[in-house]
Amino acid sequence: MSLNLKYAATPCRRVTFACTGLLVTTLVATPAALAQDPRVPILEKRVDELSSQLEAVLEEVSDLRGAGDSSNGNSERFALGGYGESHANFVQGSDNDVIDNHRFVLFLGYEFADWIHLHSETEIEHSFVNDGNGELSIEQLHTDFTLVDAINVRVGRFLVPVGITNETHEPTTFYSVERPSVDRVLIPTTWSSDGAGIFGHLGEHVEYQVYIGSGLDGSKFTSSGIRGGRIAERPTLNNPAFTGRIDVRPLPSDSRHDLRIGLSGFASGLDNGNKRVSGAPGTVYVAAADAQYRAGILEFRGTYVFEYVDGARALNAAFGNDVATQMSGYYIEAAAHLLPEDWKTGKLQDADAVAFARFEHFDTQDKLASGATRVAGREASEATTGLAFFLTSQFVLKADYTFRDGLDDLWNLGVGWQF
Repeated sequence: MSLNLKYAATPCRRVTFACTGLLVTTLVATPAALAQDPRVPILEKRVDELSSQLEAVLEEVSDLRGAGDSSNGNSERFALGGYGESHANFVQGSDNDVIDNHRFVLFLGYEFADWIHLHSETEIEHSFVNDGNGELSIEQLHTDFTLVDAINVRVGRFLVPVGITNETHEPTTFYSVERPSVDRVLIPTTWSSDGAGIFGHLGEHVEYQVYIGSGLDGSKFTSSGIRGGRIAERPTLNNPAFTGRIDVRPLPSDSRHDLRIGLSGFASGLDNGNKRVSGAPGTVYVAAADAQYRAGILEFRGTYVFEYVDGARALNAAFGNDVATQMSGYYIEAAAHLLPEDWKTGKLQDADAVAFARFEHFDTQDKLASGATRVAGREASEATTGLAFFLTSQFVLKADYTFRDGLDDLWNLGVGWQF
């Protein structure tokens, strides 16, 4: 680059000297003298030539500067983002109150071409990782090949497309401090799989996803559900999983109402583990239905999940974890956007205030396998109500209270952000 710049500077100096000489000649000469001077046509021709050279040199210098400028070139292909949330959790009548920098997540993407996109999500939980405390993990790391609207290809680590929250779990996308219990207990959010699949749009109102990827480790299932069966490091593909989702938006895009209905599923053999098989027999099937609807200031959402473990009896005989044959649960939530438009001025011009109420019921031992023991607390009902105050669409303050059937109530404070 230094040689090119040196080469580019030499014609510039020549142009400067020539133009300076011409300017001096013009200033000191009289119009009559210039008209009679035979050098004028030659000088005019020379100036035209030098002007052309100068334009070419300046264009070359501009290109060289652009190649080294961080605001141009490859830097435009990068995408950087992230989210985080901090919580204070209080249990009524208990000393087990905590404050927790629950999650700090960085998104990094790169566009190799307008149809080849890399996406990643790296997360650290609970501020510190050591000796079983905290967690550092790559939750997403996949490349998308966007071919046509109907068929695109995804390869790598992706989020299992079951339920509402697993794929869309940033703290600005739900109103409670903690994620819904159904989306933590029955759908083990956040839940990743390694593999490949296709996704796309089938017309204006239908979206779909279909993947084959890594499954679950049945030896880690318990009476609390399938959450422990997630494999975060190097899952085997001994019993791969099949998962998919379809979303329908039946209302026209210009409607004042917005409705989305989703159906999703997951099926996996259980003889998988981290870098090796686990020896777990059986198969797990997960089916979910969810919906979101908004009309003006009102908003509703809900999810129903059903899980069936084929071979739960053999699984319990091998590992003694009291895994149920069937698990199920649901939640329904209503919310209202309450901040008056007149208040949205100055620093609050992008603000919003959302009051919500949610009811949940789940049972991770809905139907016991032969020989399994029922464990107290595996069936639960919860009612949560609270307020989410968005200072902007990307920064939210939250407070909620949860009434728990048969257990001490909870109240939580939180802050969340996304960029």
